[in-house]
Amino acid sequence: MEPKTLFDKVWDAHVVETIDGGPSVFYIDKHLIHEVTSPQAFSGLEARGMKVFRPENTIATPDHNIPTENQHLTIKDELSRKQVETLIANCEKNDITLYGLNHPYNGIVHVVGPELGHTQPGMTLVCGDSHTSTHGAFGAVAFGIGTSEVEMVFATQCILQPKPKKMLITIDGELQKGVTAKDLTLYVIAQLGTGGATGYFVEYAGSAVRALSMEARMTVCNMSIEMGARGGMIAPDQTTFDYVEGREFAPKGEDWTKALAKWKKLKTDDGAKFDKEYAYKASDIEPMLTYGTNPGMGIGISGCIPSEKDIDPTELPTFKKSLHYMGFGLGDKLIGKKVDYVFVGSCTNGRIEDLRMLASAVKGKKKADSVTAWIVPGSKQVEKQAIEEGLVEILEEAGFKMRQPGCSACLAMNDDKIPAGKYSVSTSNRNFEGRQGPGARTMLASPLTAAAAAITGVVSDPRELF
Repeated sequence: MEPKTLFDKVWDAHVVETIDGGPSVFYIDKHLIHEVTSPQAFSGLEARGMKVFRPENTIATPDHNIPTENQHLTIKDELSRKQVETLIANCEKNDITLYGLNHPYNGIVHVVGPELGHTQPGMTLVCGDSHTSTHGAFGAVAFGIGTSEVEMVFATQCILQPKPKKMLITIDGELQKGVTAKDLTLYVIAQLGTGGATGYFVEYAGSAVRALSMEARMTVCNMSIEMGARGGMIAPDQTTFDYVEGREFAPKGEDWTKALAKWKKLKTDDGAKFDKEYAYKASDIEPMLTYGTNPGMGIGISGCIPSEKDIDPTELPTFKKSLHYMGFGLGDKLIGKKVDYVFVGSCTNGRIEDLRMLASAVKGKKKADSVTAWIVPGSKQVEKQAIEEGLVEILEEAGFKMRQPGCSACLAMNDDKIPAGKYSVSTSNRNFEGRQGPGARTMLASPLTAAAAAITGVVSDPRELF
């Protein structure tokens, strides 16, 4: 039998039918939905006189538009309120499990799925959200889909999908002190660029990846889309199994034993072929920071923005335009640059480990008065844990205030917007023009680098501060 990659094993097991010269009819185990991309799909379904085919395979939670303060009150913004109300009505009509606002399981869809045990190895998962690749950390094939595809999954529990090519990214060695999974993924994106993995599904491997916790692996897979990949995944191992076991919707008893036996086979066979391979040394990675308007424009924190001679002449006009938007110059160092806002949260870095990392870094210190810091847990479960572990108390003593769960300042679809011209060090996943608010200037970084900026009021190297 020909050796198979992890991706091939999961993909091939879910192909219902292959269309000659076209896409596959691909079965979806779990469909995750939120308030932004589902309304049109539900409307389309209703226009056809249909209902959701397998509602038990669908999980809903509002996250993008919800406020992160006073969630017990009526949502003030009319559009946001309407979208959340529409999600509630559609879920009731179609018998879909909904973790609504103030539900103990509410939160960002890509935080909620894993922490509740809905996400499991070998699954296929889709959501009308590009960062669905997060769930690939479990050895699942997970990817974002468009509104018409959401409707297709509602109607059939399948999707028409061409099979992507396969890429292997290996990172070996040990990460330096102060270097996190966020730095690892920003480093890889900076190496490959925002289009370097277009058309591929990426498997991350190597000793540095295996050493990561599950939440750190989710951070890495989450940002696969930022280099153009269809998704990213990591082979499940004991770290995965220990994380999943005992969670609310994970298999129990005999079902767990059977599932575990199956999951242990989910790894790339020796000799399996990839269409493209890259290898990096963990020791080459330092804390990373973006300086431009896409996630590929990143440098090590001790480095400099490229100078004119380092840029392809054909890309120079666009490069200069990006720097002009950010208020930076060719060859600038970022260390010491003023910071106005710090955001720790999102489906990239809003999990309990991220808040632990932040609290550990700022304990006994004080936030700079010039910095506005938004600390936003990824879910009600994370919020509850942070309170119980005393993390909120540590943050408050350092001058921080934790808000309520939601996508928050990751994107300008709610009240948490960075004002025009202000600089934000953000643990989210995108730094596009206007992503955090019209005219906002975003530098992507890890929770440690964000903590350093919050304490000093300027871009600082967390290795020196902590």
